[in-house]
Amino acid sequence: MENREHVLLVDGMALLFRAFFATSISGQFMMNSKGLPTNGVQGFMKHLLLAVENKRPTHVAVCWDMGSQTFRNELYDLYKSNRNAPPIELIPQFDLAKEVASAFALPNIGVAGYEADDCIGTIAKKEQRQRKVTILSGDKDLLQLLDDQIEVMLLQKGFGNYLTHSTQSFYEQYQITPEQFIDVKALMGDPSDGYPGVKGIGEKTAFKLVQQFETIDGILENLASLSPAQRRKIEENLDMLHLSRRLAEVNCSVPLDWKVEESIWEGISPQAEEAVEELELKVLRKYLIGAKMALNQSEIGSPFL
Repeated sequence: MENREHVLLVDGMALLFRAFFATSISGQFMMNSKGLPTNGVQGFMKHLLLAVENKRPTHVAVCWDMGSQTFRNELYDLYKSNRNAPPIELIPQFDLAKEVASAFALPNIGVAGYEADDCIGTIAKKEQRQRKVTILSGDKDLLQLLDDQIEVMLLQKGFGNYLTHSTQSFYEQYQITPEQFIDVKALMGDPSDGYPGVKGIGEKTAFKLVQQFETIDGILENLASLSPAQRRKIEENLDMLHLSRRLAEVNCSVPLDWKVEESIWEGISPQAEEAVEELELKVLRKYLIGAKMALNQSEIGSPFL
């Protein structure tokens, strides 16, 4: 009999940042009576619960960065050094988001020295042997994790809108495999993460080279086939090319404490609703009320109760 268990892995950092900046741009920090901003937390949980409603997983977990320094900073000290410090209204919401997730009985996963992406990759590759895995994020870097049992849902503008990729849809769009996407990133670099790749090689050329020669090694074995300008750029940035590939690849061997049974999704508990009331998460409360009303009008059942 087919195993219908399904794990939803949530990129907590990506959802929290997206939710915060979507409302903070107009000054909507949603302060509660204690003066604590809650806009990011409420949007983060709404994104998460809408995905639960959409995918109806049997298991849900949230992964987080644990501080700004990771093994990638040891490889390259300028990694993410170009990023600004988070706004003061966001800083207290990191802990608050984890507190709210815990109130919803969601495990918070994070390991010092690694990014949320690495934790997601480690769990996804382990769980795909027995369960379907869906990754929820806004970060295209996670597309490299796509596999037969792993799909990636990328948040689009607004709530409840996703671009969902499978290995097949990814190949149809890019004409490369998910693993080859790492080599594309190594060539083109990533300005948001602060590593340059090969200077002068952009996204279009990076995809074209990987499509033609399959891997970085394949490109290096065929340098004579490249244009003089492409060959010169790669030869002058060879060390950075190899380093950029190490920076771009998600580490799927994080030493984390993961027990799948601790991530079983059992719906919204009274404790979760109490936390929503106590923290005055009005947007989230309104969403939960709407979800319950929809349940009462439906015969299908709900992933919430």
